Parts: sequence; structure tokens; C-alpha cells
Amino acid sequence: PNRIPGVFEQEIAKESAEAMEVKEKIPIMVVMGNPPYSGVSENKGDWITKKIEDYKKVDGKPLGERNPKWLQDDYVKFFRFAQWKIEQAGQGVLGFITNHAWLDNPTFRGMRASLLNTFDEVFVLNLHGSTLKKEKTPQGGKDENVFDIQPGVAIVLFVKTGKRLKKEGVFYADCWGLRQEKYDWLDDHELSTTKWSTIAPSGPYYFLIPREEEGWEQYRDFWKVTDIFPVNSVGIVTGRDEFVIDNDRQALESRIRIFRDSKDDDEFMKNAYRLKDKPASRWTVKKARQQLQEDQNWDKCFSEVLYRPFDKKWIFYHPSVIERGRKEVMQNMLEGDNIALVICRQLATDGYRHIFVSNTLTDDCYISNKTKERGYVFPLFIYDTGNKEQQVNLFANKSASKEDVTPNINSTFWKKIVDLNKPHKVLVKDFFSYIYAVLFSNVYRKKYAEFLKIDFPRIPFTKDFNLFQKLADLGEQLVQLHLLKSTPSDNRLAAQLAGKGDAMVKKVEWKSNEVWINDAQRFTPVPKEAWEYYIGGYQVLHKWLKDRKGRALTSEEIKKYCRIVAAIQATMEIQKDIDKLYPEVERNLIEWQPSTKIAHV
Repeated sequence: PNRIPGVFEQEIAKESAEAMEVKEKIPIMVVMGNPPYSGVSENKGDWITKKIEDYKKVDGKPLGERNPKWLQDDYVKFFRFAQWKIEQAGQGVLGFITNHAWLDNPTFRGMRASLLNTFDEVFVLNLHGSTLKKEKTPQGGKDENVFDIQPGVAIVLFVKTGKRLKKEGVFYADCWGLRQEKYDWLDDHELSTTKWSTIAPSGPYYFLIPREEEGWEQYRDFWKVTDIFPVNSVGIVTGRDEFVIDNDRQALESRIRIFRDSKDDDEFMKNAYRLKDKPASRWTVKKARQQLQEDQNWDKCFSEVLYRPFDKKWIFYHPSVIERGRKEVMQNMLEGDNIALVICRQLATDGYRHIFVSNTLTDDCYISNKTKERGYVFPLFIYDTGNKEQQVNLFANKSASKEDVTPNINSTFWKKIVDLNKPHKVLVKDFFSYIYAVLFSNVYRKKYAEFLKIDFPRIPFTKDFNLFQKLADLGEQLVQLHLLKSTPSDNRLAAQLAGKGDAMVKKVEWKSNEVWINDAQRFTPVPKEAWEYYIGGYQVLHKWLKDRKGRALTSEEIKKYCRIVAAIQATMEIQKDIDKLYPEVERNLIEWQPSTKIAHV
């Protein structure tokens, strides 16, 4: 309050100008700090934006990332600026403490490759502490963050001397435990007293953390699902689930009708339905209501959506209220008799179980709601209503569809599969079911666990048609069970609701082969292994009931839960049958010639 008017502003302007002169003209030998983490960066200058383009390539080829938004994070831009300055000087040191996600996230592989190309020595001290990954110490103890943030943290030192000082070049160490323990460790250690392990990052990922490489040579020659099914995207993001999704279609229709036609003002609607304007996405209640009022066919936009495993709801699928509708993919799930694989690209948890099936619109949290584990939808068929002359019937035992249908399968790959299996005929749906069976193989999941954590799965294909067909049949059984289109015939898998009451879900707990929903009623029998079965990030039998806590189950919901219990038990039995066959797949693999194989990035 006592400063001279204008002097403070002049000092700030002078300091800014001097800083810019240093950044642009004076050679810098050391860049260090704790750059900010901001996925939605406000630093959008042309110069740094162009520089970041270097991180969107690896080994001279484009990353192929459809939405590499994480490369726009502020700390990534600080890395790129520091790298550029030290390149200009010819030598120097970069020392940052940052979010540790970039050390192994596939989206950052171009960034890692670029940094490794520039610097001669790299030291990575991984301080861990990610609550997003629910990290624990190697002994299973509590692991805390050194800061009050969710992402894990790492200290990195990049050294440029102009010559490679060590053959390996990259040195790595972990620091686990409670926060104070990490502080004490950091106080007691220096670069020279830290026990480093050496790693040799290699393409295509250039990981800066140790990875189990056994099996990679074979696994990398399998076909990646994104190469097999070129049309795919993450699931629907509504931005307002409570408003546009409901168990009851009539309740949802009533809500949308009132929102559209009511004479109440926009502020009243915001309060009534707990809606907020979103300037970042330019969504406002006023604009949404106007769009709905202008659309005379708005009432045709109600559809089913698979919201969570075995949990189908109703959605008002209209662009006025849906944040990201993924129309290019989801329009194919609204047509005909389509099915889709739903797969997570990366895992935040140990153990691969992040695969399920859908036959309708699909929420992006369908198989997990963890930050890294968003579900991508891979439809089997693509519909083209504008091409009536080249009608193709790809449905087994079905009459031709009114729409033109083509398989969402890479044409070069599909031709090779068809040719290799002649004179046998490979049906498209059997092909889908074969892939589904492989991804449910516990043998496959365990063998390639390290690789399944980091990117979309790759599929091995057998040249033994009889083996292919057996796995396809098992995969089809899983598909039917998971869509609740079939019920196991084994009466031992039957569960029922026992006890008298109104079926109100007050608590959800398992004990002695029974799942209790209140003090008097329980589903029985429910074996422990079924209760503990996970699909993606969800313990299914617990999650399904938990989402209905506070209300009474309808008779249809009671029947459905019993069917889910049976479906999970049958799934585990089918997985055992798949595991008996899977080793034969790898003993009879198709050997792909380079000319027929897409180059994997």
C-alpha cells in the first residue's frame, strides 16, 4: 500500500525483459526446478508449440496418437525449452523434479527418445507415491508422496557433455516408503552415494524405468488390436451423467422434456438439475435448451447404454447435452446387430482383466473409472447407409441387413487370415470371438503382464483352423454370457435371494458364501472366488449392488443379479478351458511376412 504508483509495474517489466534476454541470448549451462503440472496448459505460444512437435515422433515416424493432449502439459514444455537451451550451449545439465507418469506412459515415448538422443547421461530417481496408481512398497507397505499431490514424483538429471560417458547411459533408482522416510533418505544421499541400476532403453517405447523384457521379441510380432480394428475411440463422456443417464427411461424422458419445454428460466434449471455452465467446453444451459427446442426429433434420441459391467441404463444421446459423444464410432453401435470389444489402453492396477464386450452405446468408464484406465470401443462392423449398391451380408445365419455393412478389420490383414485358412471359411464373428477368448486366457495374461500394462494388447493368431474354431466357440460362449443373452445350464451356479424383506440394499458384504444386502436378506450361494472376480477396475458383484444402495431391488433386478453371479462362475470355468488350449496357439503361430504386416508404432 505504501509503494510508489507505477514503480512496481516498472520493476516487473524490467525483470521480465531481462529474463527474456537471458532465455534468448545468453548460453545456459544448468536448468533446474520443479515445473508446474497442468494438463490443460495456458502456455500456448507458437514457438514452444512447434518445438513440442518433435515429441510427437519416435525414430522419425509419427506417434500415431489420436489425441496426444498430455504432451501439452506445462512440465513437458519446460523439458522441451530446457533441452533446446542446452542443445544451443552444446553442453549442460537439466535437473527437474516432476510428475513421474512420463517415464513409462506410451504417449511420451517420442519425448523420451528425443531426450535420450540429446543427452549423454541420465539419472532417474523414482520417488513414487502415486495415489492414482495406489502404489505400495515392494513389501506391500504404505507408500506416500513427497508432496500433497496425487501423481507420483521423480527427480531426473540429464547430462550433456558431447560424448557418451558410460556404455549404458541411463541410471535408475527407487525410493519407497513414508514421506518422512523419503525426506531422510534424500538428506543422506547424493548422486555418488546412491545405488544406481543401469537400464538400456530401446524402441519403440524407450522406457526410463526397468521393464521385464522376457517375451517381448515374440509379443511384438503379434497384431495390435488398433491395427486390426482401425475404427475405434474411447467411450462416451457425458460430462453430466446424473442428468442424461437413468435406470428408468420414463423418468429420463420426463426430465429432458421439462428441461426443454419448461417456462422456468435457465438459472432455475441449473439449480433444479445441479447443472453448471462449462466455459472450457463452451457448454451452457441456455445454449443446450435452445438446441433442444430447435430439434423436432429430439425425442428419438433415447437409447440404451452400457454404463458399468452388466449394468445397462438409458441415455439421452443428444449433442446438446453430451460432452463427447464419439459419434464416428458410436453411430455404428446404434445400427443393426453390432458388437464391440471394450479395452483399456493402459493399466493403473496390477493384473490384466481390462476387456469386456458391448452391443450398444458404451460409457468410457464401462470397465474402469480410474484415470488411466478409460475404455476404448472397437466395433466389429461399420455401417454405411449411403452405399446401397454394394450390400454385404457378414452376419452368420442372418438375412441381409438394410444397411451396407463392412467389417472393421484391416483389409490386408483380413485377406491374409482368409487365404491362410482356405478351404475353411473364417466367419467375421468367429474371428471376433477368437480374439475375445485369447484376451480372457489367464495363461496369456500372466505371460505378457508387463506389456499389457502399458499399451493396447497384441493378439497371437494360430494357423491351426480347428484350434481357432475351438477358441472361437469358447469366446462366443463368453460373449453371450457377458451380454446376459445366455444362462448357464449348470444348476450348481444358481443363486437366489433368501430371507424376508423389501430387498432394500442397506449394506453390501460377503460372508460364508452369501452376499448380504440388509440384516435379513442375502443372495446365496455366492462362492468367494465369484465375489472377488474383477472386470477391469470393478469387483463386479460388489459394484453392481453398491450402485443401488439406498433403494429396493425390483424383481427384475433380483433375477438379473442371480444371472450375473452365474455368468461370472461360468466365465471362470470357460477360462480354464481356454487356458488348456492357449499353449497350442503359440506352438502353431502364423508367421507374418513383413510385406503383409503393418509397421507397429
